[in-house]
Amino acid sequence: MKEGFLIYRIFFLLSIFFLITGVIFFLFEKINFKNPLDFKIERENFKFYFPLGTSIIVSIVLTIILNIIFRFFKR
Repeated sequence: MKEGFLIYRIFFLLSIFFLITGVIFFLFEKINFKNPLDFKIERENFKFYFPLGTSIIVSIVLTIILNIIFRFFKR
């Protein structure tokens, strides 16, 4: 019985995570958010994009979410 409950809990948390992520991406698109730490170099025959700031933000958010999930399942 507990294994089934665990699966429901995982799917619920994943669905909440994807819902929040989708809303955040939708809002950033609407307000035309550009991270100042994302480097973009465009030349005639060359384009380079390095999303340093976005990588840092995603890393922090995932760390917080995973810590919450692990504490939630530790009970």
